[in-house]
Amino acid sequence: MLNDPDGSVQLIKRLIRENAREYASRYVLAFIFMGLVAASTAASVWILRDVINEVFINRDKQMIYVIALSVMAIFLVKGGAAYGQMLVLGRIGNAIVAKLQKKLFKHMSEQDISYFDKTGFGDIAVRISRGATDTRSVIDTVVIALGRDVLTVIALVTVMIIQDPLLSGFALLVMPPAVLGVGVLIRRVRKYAKMQFVSSTQIMSALQETIRGIRVVKAFGVEPTMQGRMNNAVSDVERQSNKIVSLTARTSPLMDTLAGFAIALVILYGGYSVVERQQDPGAFFSFIAALLMAYDPARRLARLQVNLNNSLVGVRLMYELIDDVPVLKDNPTSTDLVVSEGEVRFEDVHFAYGESAALNGLTLTAEAGRTTALVGASGAGKSTLFSLIERFYAPQSGQVLVDGQDLANVRIASLRANIAFVTQDTFLFDGSLRENIAVGRPDASEEDIIRASRDANAHEFIMSLPGGYEASAGEGGGNLSGGQRQRIAIARAMLRDAPILLLDEATSALDAESEAKVQTALTRLMEGRTTLVIAHRLSTVRHADQIHVLDKGKLVESGTHASLYAHDGIYRRLCDLQFQEQTKQDAG
Repeated sequence: MLNDPDGSVQLIKRLIRENAREYASRYVLAFIFMGLVAASTAASVWILRDVINEVFINRDKQMIYVIALSVMAIFLVKGGAAYGQMLVLGRIGNAIVAKLQKKLFKHMSEQDISYFDKTGFGDIAVRISRGATDTRSVIDTVVIALGRDVLTVIALVTVMIIQDPLLSGFALLVMPPAVLGVGVLIRRVRKYAKMQFVSSTQIMSALQETIRGIRVVKAFGVEPTMQGRMNNAVSDVERQSNKIVSLTARTSPLMDTLAGFAIALVILYGGYSVVERQQDPGAFFSFIAALLMAYDPARRLARLQVNLNNSLVGVRLMYELIDDVPVLKDNPTSTDLVVSEGEVRFEDVHFAYGESAALNGLTLTAEAGRTTALVGASGAGKSTLFSLIERFYAPQSGQVLVDGQDLANVRIASLRANIAFVTQDTFLFDGSLRENIAVGRPDASEEDIIRASRDANAHEFIMSLPGGYEASAGEGGGNLSGGQRQRIAIARAMLRDAPILLLDEATSALDAESEAKVQTALTRLMEGRTTLVIAHRLSTVRHADQIHVLDKGKLVESGTHASLYAHDGIYRRLCDLQFQEQTKQDAG
């Protein structure tokens, strides 16, 4: 660790700097307790000298009581100090884990959408859960090693040196080979710990995919395949954990063997000195007791680097998440978006997902207070356009403007506060229906929530559920049907009352009767607002003020339904194709 080739020392310094200073006073208290434990441990072996000499050799009856009371006092102090040390360190550790998990979740939630595109759920989950617990483990290991173990070894070695300096030299001969042996094990532990992390993320990914896609898993009989993935990942973790256990366990026979030789030499020399040279037997027994009691903390110190390197893998991965700075963030000069009219304009916008171009020099305008429909085949760029308006991504070139304000120069939170969004794939949180409707306006009144629900044709079915508005939506809205989820999402958008409205087939999951009611409500909602609608069913956008037809990321046609249909282009072909299919379905 002295050369620090892998940055372990710097990592530990960063941990101490960022997490320990806040609890400095409590750590001082813990060190005081650990000092008392070390001192009482040394006192317990020191007093053996008097037990042997005064009780068994001199047979002093008075000293029996004095020594017995002293031993009671020593172990009373040791027990109380050990309790205090564990209590203080335990509470500090819990506080550090809680603080880090909150910090990691906040940092994760502030990442760009692109971060989640490239990072799997299992990877993120393991970084957050293991990173925090490993941080606690590293700090506790370092503090306990520096406090309890180092102080105990120092105290006991001091007793040994006072009793017999020469014997102490014999005993300490085991240290250099022990350090060299443990150093070899450290590098191998580090390798297997990294492999264990990768396998742990695969377990989380397999678990998440099975739960979220359970209908597909069961419908297509994919259970054996998913079980195979899980079994392989679990077996990998087990195999790597066994390697780490094996390597860590090797420190014990290494230390035991070397310590055995040292103790044997001490007994040979010390016993000879007592028998042949008439040296103090009490001092010899005190020395032996100190040597034996120093063995356990010395062994823990020898294994310190092995244990640290296992935990430092999780800490490194946690800091990779913390140090991953979002690409999309507010500039120091960013200002709040001021929506006066609500015009949305794209000017020569280019955007690509990796090497796949989605928008190619797109220029179009969604006029303020009017309804603009986006039409085109799959992959034309419609959803990408929505993502750029919400600033989930930033264009590689060109500008996206609202009322002439470049979105690159406005605060992201203020931009999204002015947008309501209803997506085709409705997501609800695992909370009450009231909470889901009020997501965009948590301070909304009961009357406002009910009014938005009525307008979205959701109030009636909500009141029919046990608990009404307090009924649970379930994870992802799993307690509701597709149409019910869609209506809750529409109520959520209505309650937000934002000047810009984005609708991605907002009525796609509704039956004909509900769609008619919701379409009427949406028409009221769209009045006076800038509304952009992605439409796959062209019948839903026939009355839009403006229809933009996209093809391969470019604007190819614009106009009203009547003008576009009169023009023999892409829009007319899409309409004819859809209407023919609908006619066949109706006839069938």
